[in-house]
Amino acid sequence: MKPDTFTQALFTVGAEPLGARPLDRLRAKGGAIGPELSRRQMLGAGAALSSWLLMRPAHASRQLEEAMHAWTAGAHVQTGRVTLDVAPLVDNGNTVPMTVRVDSPMTAANHVVAIAVFNERNPQPDVARFLLGPRAGRAQVSTRLRLATTQKLTAVARMSDGSHWQHTVEVIVTLAACLEEIQ
Repeated sequence: MKPDTFTQALFTVGAEPLGARPLDRLRAKGGAIGPELSRRQMLGAGAALSSWLLMRPAHASRQLEEAMHAWTAGAHVQTGRVTLDVAPLVDNGNTVPMTVRVDSPMTAANHVVAIAVFNERNPQPDVARFLLGPRAGRAQVSTRLRLATTQKLTAVARMSDGSHWQHTVEVIVTLAACLEEIQ
């Protein structure tokens, strides 16, 4: 056997060289590989996908703002007096411990009436609501949450004088939970 024939036989399967590209082989055999996409069409699809990904967080933020606006009845919400204590990095979104504290003397004249916790990307934007009164002693609540993915949590406190105070925390979730849609 001549060296060039041996080399050709070594690197040939059937009648096709091993180095041939799979799509070229399929086209040569008359096979269908789906619609032909031009470079311009691929760039357009990539731009559409990236714009969708950028708009999705905006939708989630709008949902958070709408839920807070509904709970506060459109009142101005100030930042401060509320502390939302939650780990910034959570391994498992199924059980996330959280504590909300509000700086208030809890007297009959000046106390926390209610605390609400809102999230950005769970199926339901309002996670928890607590009613308090002056006999509560201190304005502090603790619970565990389920978080679908990395998102912002916002705790809002309604005071007896009608003012609203908030604190927002970004929580990174490595293993997501509660992904089902609620109809």
